[in-house]
Amino acid sequence: MKKTLLNLFVSTCMALGLSSGALAASVGIAWDKAPINVDDHASLQNGAKLFVNYCLNCHSAAYMRYNRLKDIGLTDTQIKENLLFTGEKIGELMQASINPKQAKDLFGAAPPDLSVIARSRAGAGGSGADYLYTYLRSYYRDDTTTTGWNNLAFPSVAMPHVLWELQGERKPIFEEKQEHGHAVKTFTGKWEQVTKGTMTSAAFDQSVGDLVNFLQWMGEPGQAKRTSLGWYVLAFLSMLAFFTWRLSKAYWKDVK
Repeated sequence: MKKTLLNLFVSTCMALGLSSGALAASVGIAWDKAPINVDDHASLQNGAKLFVNYCLNCHSAAYMRYNRLKDIGLTDTQIKENLLFTGEKIGELMQASINPKQAKDLFGAAPPDLSVIARSRAGAGGSGADYLYTYLRSYYRDDTTTTGWNNLAFPSVAMPHVLWELQGERKPIFEEKQEHGHAVKTFTGKWEQVTKGTMTSAAFDQSVGDLVNFLQWMGEPGQAKRTSLGWYVLAFLSMLAFFTWRLSKAYWKDVK
């Protein structure tokens, strides 16, 4: 019995250690605040366009149908003409173009589904949207990796920088510090632009913000309706409380 409890304790400690290590590795650098506004239909529409053009090649959104994009102000015609490229129907799920087995062979692991990625990535550094916003803007060239890219928010990431033509190539600036007698490189928070992209830095940040905004909305597309419905529920409960109070006063007024 004691041996079983000891093994359970050791296993638990190892699991906690591994999960803590994974969190530390995923955090890497401080997360920037993502400009999230799921009521901004223009931002969501631009994010949907970026998602279909740059993400859907490898990543699926298997819990989202194309016709659900009507909730962000798009018409059936706009969806068909601008977001359907390989013969999909408007009522179909948003599936990746690449074969999952081929993707695993190329990247070493099958690209994850992105339906609820913004909700699943929340951690000590901030919300899942903050992580994604930081991650997509933290790529840099690294010739030692298979893809030629690395990421400060996700070191040794398998995914290449699919938005690099928009952002251009950048190099993080490190400073060397002494910690416990060892030289340690730390990120200064600054970048050196190596080659220009098709977008300015501000425009790229805005586009990534729109993409992350769409990913945030996609994780819970009914959140805007839920929030508006909540106000009606609160108003109803307030009226109910008022009438209940008046009824109680009328009932007890003759009771001494």
